[in-house]
Amino acid sequence: MTKAELVAEIAKKSKLSKADAERAINSFVDVAKKTLKKEARLALAGFGTFVVSKRKARKGRNPRTGETIKIKASKVVRFKAGKALKEKL
Repeated sequence: MTKAELVAEIAKKSKLSKADAERAINSFVDVAKKTLKKEARLALAGFGTFVVSKRKARKGRNPRTGETIKIKASKVVRFKAGKALKEKL
């Protein structure tokens, strides 16, 4: 599903205009980014939890040349589905 499809579906279900639905989605994304940037977690009951996880530096391999390379440590966002979402799947 694309963002445009999501906006249309939310607008239809909530009886909002598409512009209002898009503003709501954009607001959610902005709040989620700010929350996760603080390395906090974002939990949505019945849906799941977004958390920031740290990856250690590691060695990798360039698939084109086979040469060993160093991969820097990084932060990644992980999602853990909630119980209600798992049951729906």
